[in-house]
Amino acid sequence: MRVALLQMTSSDDPEQNLATMRAMLKEAKADGAEIALTPEVCNCVSMDRAHQKEVLRHETGDRVLSGLCAQAAASGLWVLAGSLALKAEPPEERFVNRSILIDPSGGIVARYDKMHMFDVQVSETETYAESSGYAPGACAVVAQTDVGAIGMTVCYDVRFAYLYRALAQAGAEILTVPAAFSPGTGPAHWKPLLQARAIETGCFVLAPAQCGTHAARSGRARKTWGHSLVVSPWGEVILDAGTTPGVYVVDIDLSEVAEARRKVPALTHDRVFSGPET
Repeated sequence: MRVALLQMTSSDDPEQNLATMRAMLKEAKADGAEIALTPEVCNCVSMDRAHQKEVLRHETGDRVLSGLCAQAAASGLWVLAGSLALKAEPPEERFVNRSILIDPSGGIVARYDKMHMFDVQVSETETYAESSGYAPGACAVVAQTDVGAIGMTVCYDVRFAYLYRALAQAGAEILTVPAAFSPGTGPAHWKPLLQARAIETGCFVLAPAQCGTHAARSGRARKTWGHSLVVSPWGEVILDAGTTPGVYVVDIDLSEVAEARRKVPALTHDRVFSGPET
């Protein structure tokens, strides 16, 4: 199966980002991809909550989502909208960070709301409080598709291994980790975390990422790490997109999932244990 990772430097203008993605999806199809994946918050990268309230929409009225569905149908592609920043349904006043899987007819087949919120202080100049603006999800998702069983996650989820184990034990062969990863943590943590999730589960890991400095009409500009990765079930990095926006295509063979799990059947070796005491 041929997969395409869209590495982007999204701005805080949803219409501009949609135009970029539609062009990239056409390129992915021309390169023979069967599924294309966008990074996290591909519709709007913004640090300004007021601006987000102005430009973001509910899922049913989101022009970026409808545009991606239309392009998926026009191209005959599976499309993972890695995540879209969307307004939640009342009474929730915060946004949701929602990953959406679209089939080649343009229909939505699965949704996953990011569970783990990035509330961290990486340094004196790099602080994030995601939970102040986004409501966390509470449901893990495995989508059964004709391109494989896909376990859906988003960015900071990658630090919580139990989620990925649960997805793999529920049948996932592919784990998706769309991201807008911090440049403060990326050099040390991005690659080894993704490799660990692949090795622990015997899954392919597909991680399309935002990169570079993101143009902002309001608020401060955000920077992201890039380095979209594809990791094999044995932990081998078979694609590293570096730091340049573009469409990156690679072939994967899902028979490698069963082979890795045959060699190391760790998903069947869980033990019930007590402790530790606190």
